[in-house]
Amino acid sequence: MPPPKIKRFNVLGVGVNALNMESALTAIRNALQSKAKGYVCVTGVHGISEAQSDPEFRDILNSAFLITPDGMPLVWLGWHHGHHNVDRVYGPDLMLEVCADTADTPFRHFFYGGNTGVAEDLATRLKERFPELKVAGTYTPPFRPLTDGESDELRAIIAESRPDIIWIGLSTPKQERFMSEYLPRLRTTIMVGVGAAFDFHTGRVRQAPRWIQRSGLEWFYRTLCDPRRLGPRYFRNNPLFIIRIFAQLCRIKKYPLDS
Repeated sequence: MPPPKIKRFNVLGVGVNALNMESALTAIRNALQSKAKGYVCVTGVHGISEAQSDPEFRDILNSAFLITPDGMPLVWLGWHHGHHNVDRVYGPDLMLEVCADTADTPFRHFFYGGNTGVAEDLATRLKERFPELKVAGTYTPPFRPLTDGESDELRAIIAESRPDIIWIGLSTPKQERFMSEYLPRLRTTIMVGVGAAFDFHTGRVRQAPRWIQRSGLEWFYRTLCDPRRLGPRYFRNNPLFIIRIFAQLCRIKKYPLDS
């Protein structure tokens, strides 16, 4: 029997689930136990903004098993829609919580993504933190789509290692596209796209202090840390997001959900 559906609220045509960390953990645990295949999109303003100019990507998000509110703006919008239980489900925190929740179970974890050596380092560090964690394997993909031969190799690795959950450490929208394409082709139950969590948990990139995360200013902290890469994204997407949300909340423009 498939897990029960979790309520969603409409953010510019993307159905974000009304979740907090506890309910996200429960949903993932139930899906693992019932072997209900699905992928989890940990989504913030960047992902929602990407979906505005890419209907295919919006469909990928709306086809996810879960879309978690990764940023505080989505949490605040959840509260506005009457979902007072909503709280941030941040990718790096979700990874740690799921690992802690499944460490003493038979569920097996696989880590896909990052630069050379990052996935292996991540697996080692998580095993140190959660000694009973079952690590099925790791894979470092190239910075391009997989060739047919590489896809066959990945399918063979997954078939042999039999992971229940695959953590994807790519960027948005790359990781969401990968999960949508490969979940039906791989022998696994759940895929979770957690982006920079691989670099955060291996110490390659610093996380913003918790108070900055809760204030909704993490984007500013990350821009200061990596202005050349992240500056154009945030200074383009954030003002547009505010304008579009204003139009949606004032009913100037409708953003119907596709599913």
